[in-house]
Amino acid sequence: MSKLTAVVLAAGQGTRMKSRLPKVLHPVAGRPLLYYPLRAAFDAGAEHAVIVSSGHAEIERELVKHFSASRISIAIQSVAKGTGDAARIGLERVETERVLIVYGDTPLVRAEDLSKLVLALDAPEAPLVSLLACELEQPFGYGRVLRDEQGRVQAVREQRDLATPKEHAVREVNAGMYAALASTLGDALQRLVPNNAQGEYYLTDIVELVGGARCSAVLGHPDVLVGVNDRAQLHSAELRMFERIRERHARAGVTIHGDAYVDDSVELGPDVVLETGVRLRGATRVGRGTLIDVGCVLDDVEVGEDVAIKPYSVLSKSQVGQKAQIGPFSHLRPESTIEEEAHIGNFVETKKTHVRKGAKANHLAYLGDGDIGENANVGAGTIFCNYDGFQKHRTVIGAGAFIGSDSQLVAPVTIGKGAFVATGATVTQDVPDNALAIGRVRQENKLGYASRLRGRLQAAKDAKKNAK
Repeated sequence: MSKLTAVVLAAGQGTRMKSRLPKVLHPVAGRPLLYYPLRAAFDAGAEHAVIVSSGHAEIERELVKHFSASRISIAIQSVAKGTGDAARIGLERVETERVLIVYGDTPLVRAEDLSKLVLALDAPEAPLVSLLACELEQPFGYGRVLRDEQGRVQAVREQRDLATPKEHAVREVNAGMYAALASTLGDALQRLVPNNAQGEYYLTDIVELVGGARCSAVLGHPDVLVGVNDRAQLHSAELRMFERIRERHARAGVTIHGDAYVDDSVELGPDVVLETGVRLRGATRVGRGTLIDVGCVLDDVEVGEDVAIKPYSVLSKSQVGQKAQIGPFSHLRPESTIEEEAHIGNFVETKKTHVRKGAKANHLAYLGDGDIGENANVGAGTIFCNYDGFQKHRTVIGAGAFIGSDSQLVAPVTIGKGAFVATGATVTQDVPDNALAIGRVRQENKLGYASRLRGRLQAAKDAKKNAK
């Protein structure tokens, strides 16, 4: 098979998106819209792709995050003159014998459909052009693929141009994607004329110009017809993409209860369990046997095997070791590292903190800019006072240390190995290994004073009321 180049038509202005962001860069399941048809084209055998855009520099910058820059080139359609003109501009950059034409706003196109489209060029009595078609129960609004009695393609006719009841009854519609010999396509594109009210060159007219007998139509999945022109269609396409991603992971051994929303870029190991309302984003990786419970959100997180992430926890740009427990209602902010078998519990927040093997902070704590040693215990209400209004400072807790509830550790400070910080302490100095730190205001009990205090407070209340 000769080499293949994809031409991706992505020059639409996207005015219906009502956005400063180019339409083809709007995200769908964590990837830009344009990523999906481009990946499908590469998976179908294209070695290079020409992206026809209207001149947005950020399109190229975004694509090289996902694909090698050597596989992509950009062609500019400076004036919108229709899909035929865009294909002609893209074809000028094509150096291979074969070309594949796809659209940048069709995220649900499948590589297997594009592969069939390309392989059709090798069929007996090979056509010069193959087009992708779909069969619909309700084809209204789509251009129909018209065939002769022998099943050969004769023409593609738009809805407004259908002439007979027989043509209206045709259920095979044109998806607008083509594989062709580059020379044949180039000749047809040069002969296009803008014979429409918009004065645009329509790519669909190439079928008539090439001649129906020299074209074939390949049936693909109806999802290929899902294009995105506004945010409502973007939402619909993304929901379908999430369904496809869930199915892919389920077939690979992941248990998914209800609607979990997983970005295309996320990796899940076998025996992972996702409960309802889970949202996994970006470069998240989850190891075998991990449970991610109801309502959790993970963004760029590395999670080891057999971890339990309990309901409504939020984790960002962090790492969690095997058999650790997180949540419920925990917040791991960026650069948190939770080692194996460590526990981060109810309403505990970490940030730039390393919690080492077996350490625990089970309740109501803020742990910022810290290092917590192995098997240390951080009690409820503990605060790492890490910010002095100008700089952040570190708190270091040694292995096996015990931090009593409601303690304030004023950084920079180090708590030694095996040390004990008494409940309610405010610690401003380093605590040596195996030492006890007590930092409380001395308690004073005034006998009989409570009744006098209540009387004074009641009098003040009455005076305020009478003053009104």
